[in-house]
Amino acid sequence: MQADDQRKWNEKYRNATLSTPAEPAWVLRQHTRLLPLQGKALDMAAGLGGNARYLAQCGLSAYAWDISDTAMEHLADYARRFKLPIQTRVIDLNQPHWPDEQFHVVAISRWLDRTAFARIGHLVKPEGFLFWQTFLAPVQSNAPRNPDYYLHSGELVRAYATWRIHVHGEGWLDDQDGQKRRYSWIVAQKPA
Repeated sequence: MQADDQRKWNEKYRNATLSTPAEPAWVLRQHTRLLPLQGKALDMAAGLGGNARYLAQCGLSAYAWDISDTAMEHLADYARRFKLPIQTRVIDLNQPHWPDEQFHVVAISRWLDRTAFARIGHLVKPEGFLFWQTFLAPVQSNAPRNPDYYLHSGELVRAYATWRIHVHGEGWLDDQDGQKRRYSWIVAQKPA
């Protein structure tokens, strides 16, 4: 399974260049005021690293994890070229064990694995922040076809109910390709 997923995503990013758009998630851009002034930030399922680039530009030491070694190579090249503090790592997030690290910020966009809710929570340091934005059910014609990749209404709020919820919402957002898609988003702070 990992090899098939890696091939799929490597093919997607094969023709990327330094000018290929890699925008941060809307929830991250709109709620930048909640970011700490310093610390470590993780962009999970990073792709070309739109969140990692943004977090690094905000002064955080950014880390990017993705299954695509091609995407991680492109992002590492981008970071070197523009002198951004971004470290990349090829990781299959569908595997049950991740590196034992913690971050002041974890940002996720357009990725979902319900079995990982607790593991994601472990990645966030006490009093750290989770910024998460992904597809909202029902299945959309211009988004993934697999219903497992869609949140149900209120699901993120329920998953992190013991955290301080600063922001949550659901609705239509413009994507970087100019299309509108339904999303759910949250900014949650882990208890001390």
